[in-house]
Amino acid sequence: MRSLGDFRSGRPGFYPDQSVYAEYACAEFGLAFRDLDGGTGLVFSVASNSKTIHFGAGRCSWYPQNNATASTLASDKYFTNTILERAGVATLGGEYFFLRDRHRAHRPAGHERGDALEYFSKLGGAAFIKPLLGSRGDFAQAVPDEASLARYLDEVSQYYDAILIQPIVSGNEYRVFLLDDEILYTARKYPPFVLGDAARPIRDLLVAHNEALRSRGLSPVAVADDPSLDVVLAKGERWEIPGRMNLSAGGTMVLEAPSSDAALELARKAARTLGLRVAAVDLFTEVGGDPKAIRIIEINANPSIRLLEQSDRYDLILKIWRHTFLAMGLLGV
Repeated sequence: MRSLGDFRSGRPGFYPDQSVYAEYACAEFGLAFRDLDGGTGLVFSVASNSKTIHFGAGRCSWYPQNNATASTLASDKYFTNTILERAGVATLGGEYFFLRDRHRAHRPAGHERGDALEYFSKLGGAAFIKPLLGSRGDFAQAVPDEASLARYLDEVSQYYDAILIQPIVSGNEYRVFLLDDEILYTARKYPPFVLGDAARPIRDLLVAHNEALRSRGLSPVAVADDPSLDVVLAKGERWEIPGRMNLSAGGTMVLEAPSSDAALELARKAARTLGLRVAAVDLFTEVGGDPKAIRIIEINANPSIRLLEQSDRYDLILKIWRHTFLAMGLLGV
């Protein structure tokens, strides 16, 4: 059997991870992989002797076993929270607000930019804010005061139509990946960091970090006017960047289980409630220091599985794609 590295080798940097994994899985399960876009991996087909299924990158789903309604609901963080709370699944709550007047006639009152300022004040003048339909941690950040909020809204409105404002919560963050009711893996999330070089202050290290984020189409880390950022770290010393912990934004994920089985059961219930067959449930445990407090952050219906490649868990990559192939009638018929 060819290794996953054989399928990764020689691919351009933009080549989608899942296209690599799909071709790898096709070779394992005796299916035909065919690139349909001149080797970009952006559009491809997978075929058995009797059936062909097509896949695409970008906004397309890699998991067709999730129905369109469930996937779309999961992509809207407010809809997800509303449905889960009604089902008795604790979330971080929050309210949604639009950043432009377009289509205002088609939505209820109380969700415009001015309303966002009022809600922000109700939360004590600090909040965690993210795009309502965002991904990869883009523009997901803590906003500490009204002046910062105004700047944030001006910038995020260039890229997104709506935001979700939530209270700032502390806890241990995990991802629980499910195939139907089976927990395939769990991972602990840790914040991104910069490494000292005994020459540049933290501020300059953050500038370099931000350049890397922008090159990947992600929002930069806010660099505050704080004297502590002028400190020069020793060579190899780590300085953690607070806020989002997404792998794509420089965070770290480690295959690790939460200490409580209650978190796993809550993840199962959340995925079931939305009707997802494949789901990556992000959650906080030990919220506010309470060992029993668990809150769902969001549910991903089209999750990345790059962590598995980085962790040499090629068996789990194959298991995920086998689930897809079986669900689509490409195997077992």
